[in-house]
Amino acid sequence: MRSSLLPAVAALLLAPLAYSQQWQVTRTLHIGGEGRWDYVTVDSRDHRLYVPRTTHTMVLDEDGKTLGDIPGQKGNHGVAIVPKVNRGFITDGGGDGSIVLFDLTTYQVLGTIPALPDADGIIYDPTSNLVLAVSGDAGTLMTLKPDVDPKSGSIQKIALGGKPEFLAADGSGKVYVNLVDKSLVAQVDLNSGKVLNRWPVDPGGSPVGMAIDAAGHTLVIGCRNPARMIALDTQTGHVTSDLPIGNGVDANLFFDGQAFASTGDGNLTIAGLSGGKLSLQQTLKTASGARTMGMDTANRRIFLPTAEMEPAATPGGRPRPKPGSFMILVAEPK
Repeated sequence: MRSSLLPAVAALLLAPLAYSQQWQVTRTLHIGGEGRWDYVTVDSRDHRLYVPRTTHTMVLDEDGKTLGDIPGQKGNHGVAIVPKVNRGFITDGGGDGSIVLFDLTTYQVLGTIPALPDADGIIYDPTSNLVLAVSGDAGTLMTLKPDVDPKSGSIQKIALGGKPEFLAADGSGKVYVNLVDKSLVAQVDLNSGKVLNRWPVDPGGSPVGMAIDAAGHTLVIGCRNPARMIALDTQTGHVTSDLPIGNGVDANLFFDGQAFASTGDGNLTIAGLSGGKLSLQQTLKTASGARTMGMDTANRRIFLPTAEMEPAATPGGRPRPKPGSFMILVAEPK
């Protein structure tokens, strides 16, 4: 009887350690190359990084070695991968907008499906077996099957009633989308193709980043104005907790009881999340411009892309990345 209890006792003892894990920047991967960047997607199974660079998408290993480079985009933003069909999907928001399909083994482009302008955040939802992407300018959620014909396939469209930025699926047929211009979160039922609710994110505003604790029925949302990380209950639509964060948030993660928000001012806010309540655990200094991130959950590594920055060309403009200085910071538990 005693031996059968040991694993359960060990799990109880280790759980609080995971929820209060401290992190540190352990490496900087100097990548170089041209182009800005947006979302970084991490393949935790094969330990690869997919990094959009405006006109091309880089494929890297976790030591920064280039494995492939997918050309031909006009203004890319994000990547979703679907290993079971050996395909990746890139949102290209330039021009009229498109979704670029590529082979996960060869990195060759398989086809380009017409989409909508400003195609931005993209994820794969295994429950619905849909690739989900958003168009900011068109205020639309776009869906397509991962086995779509890469030459003649088309997207399905769901109007959101606001300008979307990023999204998360809950594993039960619903997807949640930040409406940055309305300071709302749209709850969408993928089965009916309809928006069920639009919930305010107050005391945050201009929601951008999003992650989900599906088991805890909680969204983690990064807001820019005011700059807050909020927890929102997906069953009631109520904000249950919030914390201040740095300026220029663009991404959130949730893993193993911890919520993360990366901000362009060079900070990674790390909070415990339990029962819908956020508790600040650490503010990790990263680097200016490190506003997006992805995690290898198998190896417990967070990857934050950035570059050395030069002053903006015009007053009030965005700082410019120094040519050839693109890099990725790696954060790991202490």
